[in-house]
Amino acid sequence: MDKLKVGIIGVGHLGKLHTKMFSGIKNCELIGIYDIDLSNAHSVGDELKVKVFESEESLLNVVNAASVAVTTSAHYEVAKRCLERGIHIFIEKPITSTITEAETLVKLASDKKLTLQVGHIERFNPALVSLEKYIINPLFIQSDRLSQFNPRGTDVAVVLDLMIHDIDVILSLIKSEVKRIDANGVPVVSDNVDIANARIQFENGAVANVTASRISQKKMRKMRIWQRDNYIALDFVTGASEMYRLLPLGENISAGVPFGEIGVGGNKKKLFYEQPETKEINALSYELELFINAVINKTRPVVSGEDGLRALAVADDIIKKIEESKLRMG
Repeated sequence: MDKLKVGIIGVGHLGKLHTKMFSGIKNCELIGIYDIDLSNAHSVGDELKVKVFESEESLLNVVNAASVAVTTSAHYEVAKRCLERGIHIFIEKPITSTITEAETLVKLASDKKLTLQVGHIERFNPALVSLEKYIINPLFIQSDRLSQFNPRGTDVAVVLDLMIHDIDVILSLIKSEVKRIDANGVPVVSDNVDIANARIQFENGAVANVTASRISQKKMRKMRIWQRDNYIALDFVTGASEMYRLLPLGENISAGVPFGEIGVGGNKKKLFYEQPETKEINALSYELELFINAVINKTRPVVSGEDGLRALAVADDIIKKIEESKLRMG
C-alpha cells in the first residue's frame, strides 16, 4: 500500500483541522469529507478545495481509512460502521462515551486486524516528545490544565473534555496499575462539571494530582514531574520543557548549566539545569502522519485503542468519585 485513501467524517472545528493536515501528508490521499450538516460540509469543502460526499456510506465506499471527528456521543456508532466495513480509523478523544462502547471498538478492530488510533494529541506535543531520550520514572506528577470558557465541549464533564489529555499522558509515563482515586468537582457555568481535581495513586507508589478547569481567566497547560534526582517541567502551550538534575560529582552534562552542589560529605551531588532540545513539529499533523504510517507498516499506533480505553476508564472512575463527593456534600 503506497498511499492510503482517507475520508473525514465530521468537519466541525477539529474535523476542519484534520482536513487541512491530511491534505499535506505525502503518503495518503484525502478522498473527501462528510458531515451530517451538509451546508457546513460544503462550506469547508469550498474553502479547502476538498470533495464533499452527500452521505457517510458513499464516502466509506471509496476509502480504506477514516478520521472520526464527530461529537463524542456519536463516536461509537460512526467508528463501528467504519470498522465493520474494514476501514482503519483515527478517532478523536475520548474514544467513546462509555467503557462498554470502547471495549467493543477495541475488540472489533483487533478481530479485523485494523488500526485504531485515538487522538490524544498531547502525546505528540514538542514538550513531551523532547523527553524521549531520557529515563522517565515519576514518583509524583502535578498537572494543571486551565482554559477560558468555550461552549464547545460542554456536552461532557471537564474530565472528558480536558482532563483526559493529562490522564493519558500520566498513564503513558507511570508504568503501573491505578490503585486508588479520590476526586472532587463542581458545575459552575454549564450543567456538567466545569472544574475538577483528582488524586490518582498507583500500585508502585507513584501519585498524580490532576486539575482541570474550563472557567479560568488565563490558559495554562502545565505538568511537573518529580522523580529520583530529577525535576521536569513541561509547558504544553509553548511546547517547551526544562529539567533540573542531580548527578554524581564526577559527571557532567555538556548541555546543562551547573547550579552548584547539594548534600554533605560523600553524598554530595551536582545540580544541573537543562533545556531538552525540542523539535519544531505540528502535533496534530505529526499524530495523523504516524497514524498513516501505522496503517501502511502494520505497526501498533502510538496511542492505541487500548490506551484510549484505559484513559477513559480512569476518567470514568474520576467522574464517579466526583458524583460520590457531591452526594456527601448534599
